[in-house]
Amino acid sequence: MRFLAIKKDTILFVLAGAVVLAALYGWFMFKEDSTMVFNQQSDSEVREIDMITAELKSHTVDGKQMETFRWDPGTIFLEKGEKVNLYISGIGNEEHPFYIEGTDISGKVSKGEQTMVPLQFDKAGTYRLICETHAHRDHSVPMIGYIVVN
Repeated sequence: MRFLAIKKDTILFVLAGAVVLAALYGWFMFKEDSTMVFNQQSDSEVREIDMITAELKSHTVDGKQMETFRWDPGTIFLEKGEKVNLYISGIGNEEHPFYIEGTDISGKVSKGEQTMVPLQFDKAGTYRLICETHAHRDHSVPMIGYIVVN
């Protein structure tokens, strides 16, 4: 009858390797700039939508300058469960920190840069894309876009 003898050093080496691999896995999965998405399926295509931050300026009859900011297009349409990468390009001269109401999606669009926002909604409805800098009527017209999920 044969026996397999494993030394204590071998067991400790295997355990140390497993701890290192688990730490690496945890680092890649939970690092700050990564997003874990559990409801996306890899076999379907991702649609791309382009959007810009637009700045509109005008003057009143007495010469006072007026300005307003907007998302363009102001409304996008998605199907429930559809995967979309929303690319927002910063055109205006300001930063636009934003969030999507009813979700934990947020970010920032800066002039001359493009921000990619992955979207996939499992519930139909209308979600507001709100610029935190221009969210109120005291900035003329609020900078609010709409994501309509059918």
